[in-house]
Amino acid sequence: MRRVTNADVEQHIEPTKGNVAAIARALGTSRGTVWNRIQSSPALQALLADARETMLDNAESSLYRAVLNGEAWAVCFFLKTQGKGRGYVERQEVTGADGGPLVMRWPEDSD
Repeated sequence: MRRVTNADVEQHIEPTKGNVAAIARALGTSRGTVWNRIQSSPALQALLADARETMLDNAESSLYRAVLNGEAWAVCFFLKTQGKGRGYVERQEVTGADGGPLVMRWPEDSD
């Protein structure tokens, strides 16, 4: 394997949207090599974080479009994750036998 430089990694961060495995494939090296190079450089860390934030922005935009198009899965997901303050939460109630209180017993609590 050839030696990977910061410049090599830098030129692949944006086109791969910060996907470290894709950067490694493009450079013909291992993911670990790329990850170690990024961890040793604050500048590469910042570029990677920015690329990943951009990808997150893109995903949010796609979700918003799906919500506005009335896609049920997107509306449901959005309300579950962003509408908690308005009561859109999934909740499970766990009870004991016949709806009674839940009784917890520890192994040392033998009767």
